[in-house]
Amino acid sequence: MITADDEVLLRRAIAVAARAVAVGDAPYGSLLAGSDGTVLAEAHNTVRRDNDITAHPELKLARWAARELDPRTAARTTLYTSCEPCGMCAGGIVRSGLGRVVHALSTGQLVQLNPQSGEWPTVAQDGPALFDEARVPIDRYYRPR
Repeated sequence: MITADDEVLLRRAIAVAARAVAVGDAPYGSLLAGSDGTVLAEAHNTVRRDNDITAHPELKLARWAARELDPRTAARTTLYTSCEPCGMCAGGIVRSGLGRVVHALSTGQLVQLNPQSGEWPTVAQDGPALFDEARVPIDRYYRPR
């Protein structure tokens, strides 16, 4: 459930997105807040500026949290973001241990506003294969003898 306090911080994430546009970057902004609502970090999309496909604000903040926060603190944070995190960012958020995400636009709403944002090609995948060989480094790492 989104509260009035959530809406204040969500508006701030939208303002970060607006500032991104003002400096020539893509219109996506995020912030990470502690359990008391204190903003810990902010980021906006710099994919084009950095020539880095991973420079989404949600992933930047998830990486920051994984480096800078202990797991217990990270679990009590909320990520506020102008748009629903993509699959790449969602994976990073889960792995970083953030506690909650609140987003303004859904992916479906974003696609309605910008149809090109939904035009990603699919990539063929084959596998699994070579189980006995592939398991060796996994076993050595997770089950050292």
